[in-house]
This record gives sequence, C-alpha cells and structure tokens, in this order.
Amino acid sequence: MTTTVAGFAGVTGNAGVKDAVPDVSLVHATGPTTSSAVFTRSLFAGPSVELSRSGDLAGLRAVVVVSGNANVATGAAGLADAGALRDWAADRAGCAPEQVLVASTGVIGVPYPMDRLRAGLAALPAAAPVDLDAVAQAIMTTDTHPKVATRQVGAARVVGIAKGVGMIEPDMATMLSFVYTDAEVPADDLDRIFRSVVARTYNAVSVDTDTSTSDTAAVLASGAAGPVDLAELEAALLEVCTALVRMIASDGEGASTLIEVRVTGARDDAQAKLVGKSVVNSPLVKTAVHGADPNWGRVAMAIGKCSTETDIRQEAVRIAFGGLETYPTLPTPDVRAQLEAYLGRDEVVVEIDLGIADGAFTVYGCDLTEGYIRINADYTT
Repeated sequence: MTTTVAGFAGVTGNAGVKDAVPDVSLVHATGPTTSSAVFTRSLFAGPSVELSRSGDLAGLRAVVVVSGNANVATGAAGLADAGALRDWAADRAGCAPEQVLVASTGVIGVPYPMDRLRAGLAALPAAAPVDLDAVAQAIMTTDTHPKVATRQVGAARVVGIAKGVGMIEPDMATMLSFVYTDAEVPADDLDRIFRSVVARTYNAVSVDTDTSTSDTAAVLASGAAGPVDLAELEAALLEVCTALVRMIASDGEGASTLIEVRVTGARDDAQAKLVGKSVVNSPLVKTAVHGADPNWGRVAMAIGKCSTETDIRQEAVRIAFGGLETYPTLPTPDVRAQLEAYLGRDEVVVEIDLGIADGAFTVYGCDLTEGYIRINADYTT
C-alpha cells in the first residue's frame, strides 16, 4: 500500500548522483494550490534555497529534490545548474519556474554532475499518482529509514515526509521536510498555521548543533478534499511534524536514544526553549544518556550555562528523568538504580521545572555515540 494525497502526482528515480538508488524526486500538483515554505538562514545557503525563497511561496505547484549533492558553495555555475533543474521540473509539472521549490541535500562544495543528471532526468517515466513512501526514500542521505507521518482531518489527509539525521540545529525550519494535504486552505491561513507549527517542531530539534546550508520545510495544499476546520488542521499538522521530528532525533547519526527535554515553569516559552536547547545540546548530557549514567549534575550544569537568565535560581529548579526526581531531592541508592534502568531505554525524558512562571517548551535530540564520529569522520572518504 502506498501513501498518496489527492491532487498530487509524483515520480522518483536515479539521475546519476548516487549509484543505482533513487536520488531524485518530483512531486507536483495537478491543479492550483496554496502553500507556505521556510528556509535556512545560513550565510552559506545553497543555490536551491536562493532560487526557492525568491519564488511564489504562496502558490507552489511542485517540489523537486536531488539527494546526494547539496550543490552548495558552487558559485554562479551552481546557481545556473539549480535553475536548469527548476526549469526541468516546471516543464514536467506544467507550471511557471517560480512555482517550483528546489531542494538539494548531500555533500557541500561539489557541483552537480550535470551530464549524468540531465540524462537521468530525461529518462524518468511520466508522473503518476504520488507515492510519498517512495519520495521519502528518494530524499534520504545518511538516514537509516524513510520518515513518513499521516493524519486525517475530516475528509482531508495530511502527509509529511522528511529527511535528516546530521548537521541539524535549525535556524528557521530544519533538514528537508515536505507536507502535502488535500485540504482547501486560504494561503494566508496556511502560512500562519505552518509557521506556528514550525516554531514548535522543526525549530525544537537538534542533533549536533550544526545548522544546514540547505534546510527547507514546505506545505502544499491541493484543495481536492474541500475546506476543513483550521484549528483541526493545525492540530494535525502539529502531530505530523512532531512525529517527523521525533523520527529525525531518534535516527540521529549514530544515535541509540531519543532525548526529549521538557522545560516548564519558565518566565516565558522563549526562556524554556533556551534552557531546553542548552541541555539537549550538551555533549556531557548526551554522553551520560548514552552510557545510562544518571549524572543529573550535567543537566544542572547545562541549565547554569544560561547565565544571562538571571531570574533562574537554583533553589527553585527541579530536575527529573522520567518522573524520577534528582534535584533538589537527591536520589537514594534505590532511585539511582531505577534511573540507570530508565536511561537504558531507547527514549529518555528529561524534566526541568524552573519555578518562575508558566512558560514551557519541549525540545528533541539524541545521545552522542562513537557512531556519530565514525559517520562524519568518513563522510567524503
């Protein structure tokens, strides 16, 4: 059974960037759409991002993705190559080039192999009703599995796909993620809803504190299923994107444990996010979780690093792992044994109450293992 959304067609295949596996995908609407998109704020953003963010972001009709080559830091030639890819997609989709979102992911500083890419694109079959499972497979780089999440809103469907396991510390959205729905949604409402969801999901995940040069997240709505309740649509989008974020964090390069940090009692949500990111990004916290070492002092250290937050008082803070309090009530030997067992799970929740007000935010990350070092030490060799 394939995952489809009414009003969209798609095709995947090998275009010569990788060896013998799908490395290119095109998804396009069969009629008008509304849409929204956000992109990396990296100063080294690639040509794909440059082209896409200058396009018709409220009326995108197609998304084309090349996997295995980021086409970043490739100068004017790279921009021309991205433009050629966009023109090909526009011709296939029957839309204007500015209605095509171009995304590319992989090694930085390597030009597209344009002769192979052109030949591969020309050999792709005609688009058919979209198979988003196949598209999710085609956009992967070092991911260990495709990432797809689905929810229903009345008669409409919301399906999200994503890729990303490394170079993940978002500064807008993160990695590559595309959401397709057959709901009918006014463009302004869709943009407002999507940006709110992005703030709570894609901007709430970190694997290694590194912001990608190619981060792109977008939503396209075909309208084929008719209008839906906007609050229900936002809830469904939030569930889909949260599910994708959890998949990304748990599939972090070399990772064995998903870390979820829930911060409550903050002055505001922004402060809660700041503290949560400080904890989930700490190499010492990450390695303690990997080793199932209940060293809660590393969490306290990570909170304490937020030295500009002068209203955080250590005597008001509470720290727990999976409901097992470690501070201010210090763990007994029995509780410590329970903590060691808990930290051996494949998902760990760190709970922090700052005891200030009612701000709250949840962030997602993963442990740090020898596998992460090995993958990235050998990435281009």
